[in-house]
Amino acid sequence: MLGPYIPNAKDHVALGNEEWNPWEGDEKNELVASQQRYEANLKMIKNARSHQEQTRLRVQIWGKAAIGLYLWQHIFEGHLEPANVTAQWREGSQKAGKTYFSFITGPSVVPGYFSVETENVVLVLNGREKAKITYATQWLHYAQTLIQTHKIQHVAVVLLGNEQCSNGWIQPYLKRNGGFVNLLFVTYDYAFVNEEDIFQWPLGVATYRNFPVIEPSWSMLHDPRSYICNFLGTVYKNSSREALMEILKQDGLDKLCWIAAREQWQPQETNESFKNYQDALLQSDLTLCPVGINTECYRIYEACSYGSLPVMEDVMTPGDCGNSSMYHSAPLQLLKTMGAPFIFIKNWKELPALLEKEKKMSLQEKIQRRKKLIEWYRNFKAWMRQKFINTLENSFLPSDKG
Repeated sequence: MLGPYIPNAKDHVALGNEEWNPWEGDEKNELVASQQRYEANLKMIKNARSHQEQTRLRVQIWGKAAIGLYLWQHIFEGHLEPANVTAQWREGSQKAGKTYFSFITGPSVVPGYFSVETENVVLVLNGREKAKITYATQWLHYAQTLIQTHKIQHVAVVLLGNEQCSNGWIQPYLKRNGGFVNLLFVTYDYAFVNEEDIFQWPLGVATYRNFPVIEPSWSMLHDPRSYICNFLGTVYKNSSREALMEILKQDGLDKLCWIAAREQWQPQETNESFKNYQDALLQSDLTLCPVGINTECYRIYEACSYGSLPVMEDVMTPGDCGNSSMYHSAPLQLLKTMGAPFIFIKNWKELPALLEKEKKMSLQEKIQRRKKLIEWYRNFKAWMRQKFINTLENSFLPSDKG
């Protein structure tokens, strides 16, 4: 801790640019400067103390879905110990806002077999398919028991939602419907998002494939890239992805782009295929993002990490997504609301003209665009973090009003 400032002759340089003259005996300035520094130090210490005292909330996050790693490592920029991704138990903590967060994840985090350290819990769950929902429900029932026995007070859920937005199973657990879950953060354009107790959450990068946090390097921003665009992915029968492949083959556009299409989705990535994919993002100015089962995909966020601009197919996929009064039927509401600087197209027939335009862009223009994209993505994550913290604090902290 910093103590009071005690002036001595060696400190004359701190007084400013005036030449110091020991014979002038002008101690007054020295004393004034010393007093100011002492007061500044006191203020700093006082602020630091009040900062510590302001921790009014403790929140434990239980990461039981890979999307929890995006929340903790990418959005919160938090660390986990041990670093080994295959460890049975990993944990981390940090203070943010008025809240002290701890995060636990790994196969050893099992209901009833770890210490519940706070009255406020965020459950990170996967609700994408039947088997995952069964598992998620077990966690919700465990949390409900803890609420009923007054071990915890508040519960929020971060949910990897279903790609068709059929998340009806979670509704009975929400407080508004007689349940106990105060807040729900859910991926995709879920129709029930209301910005009151249900919020849209970004899908993020594929942390289940260990996609890392990328720190932008000088060369990532400034070097010319070998390809105009890339698409590495599964081409489903009778999908717009088939149309995209046809268009790319037409005028030899596939020669300008890094294209690696496969007919079946492969969940297990080899080291080589993953490195290939990262190289493709790093070596392409644009990343083509045709719709899959949902318009939003991991590729969007992974491309942003490498400064490769997403070209989005801006159409809503079949299912229950986006049919709300707030959202109508336009996809990617969260990204659009946050002003994502992407290229949105309605049909891949627009692509040849777009690539022609790309060919004429100077490296300097591309550098500026990369910087803008990476800066936007950094701000987006910071904004999501702040929104998450504020939402929890507003909901979980006792109101200061009378």
